[in-house]
Amino acid sequence: MKFSLFQHPGGDRPLTALALLLTAVFALALQDSLVKLMSTDTSFWQFQTLRSIGNLSFIIILALASGSLGLMVPKNWRPVYLRAAFLMVCMFFFFAGAPFLSVPQMAAGLYTYPLFVSLLARPVLGETVGPWRIGALMVGASGAAFVLSPWQDDFSAVQVLPIVAGFFYATNILTLRRACRNESTLALAFAVGLVFIVSGSLGILLLSAFPPAAEVRAAIPFVAIGWPELTLTVALFAIFASVLNLTGNICLSRAYQTADASWLAPMDFSYLIFAALWSRVIFDQWPSSQALIGMSLIGSAGVITAWRERVTATGKRLLR
Repeated sequence: MKFSLFQHPGGDRPLTALALLLTAVFALALQDSLVKLMSTDTSFWQFQTLRSIGNLSFIIILALASGSLGLMVPKNWRPVYLRAAFLMVCMFFFFAGAPFLSVPQMAAGLYTYPLFVSLLARPVLGETVGPWRIGALMVGASGAAFVLSPWQDDFSAVQVLPIVAGFFYATNILTLRRACRNESTLALAFAVGLVFIVSGSLGILLLSAFPPAAEVRAAIPFVAIGWPELTLTVALFAIFASVLNLTGNICLSRAYQTADASWLAPMDFSYLIFAALWSRVIFDQWPSSQALIGMSLIGSAGVITAWRERVTATGKRLLR
């Protein structure tokens, strides 16, 4: 009997969906924390290439277990691979600051993405941005300001990198909403893995053929070095990161198939909590009180947006 992990659930199972979502954000927060830990031993390009090779290997195994390699083929390849490109750029900016930023700073910057989704919803999706979304934008922007603290003397432009990542994560979500709703999870995951391998390989080749100046490599080695010496530790880390990455993304996709997205979305912000916890466990660092206030405001903005979308969706159903 063929086994399928990706058939559509028979009905809503909110508690199962919540467990899947919490598993996902737990795994992804651990992965992101470990990338920061290993950033002195590998490079962005080496890590992305190795992890993506692992991802594609696991995806092929999952496709075979699900009954068909055709699950990896998208119905419309252009938006699927455009979305993968957005994610690749997102991950570059997110991890580029890893050696210099705390895990909570990285997490808070990335989770400004709902603000960009709201800002771009009207021009991209034609959705109306009402007073509730505008209010959520202001709350989220205030939270980002608390985390970044641009008024402090030690402020660095590096702190903006996770917010840039949040912008590109939002473009990925908008592409999914607009053009990829009918694509299989494996087709989306395969496209991401393939784009990451190609971009990682190009980065390695270019940086090897045209290495930056020594001072640049010394200042930002994680993104300015193509292929550092590959150790057994790095190889094993890449495999483990691949398992965490696929576990997180598959559980996240499955969760949103199993319950109302507007109900689950606020729980997605538990990533900020797990990021803070992993920062404490791995790096013995805890966010400052100011950073905690900022993270709470960012999370609140996401909850407000999700709650308002739920109210709007309910109103539309009642009018039918």
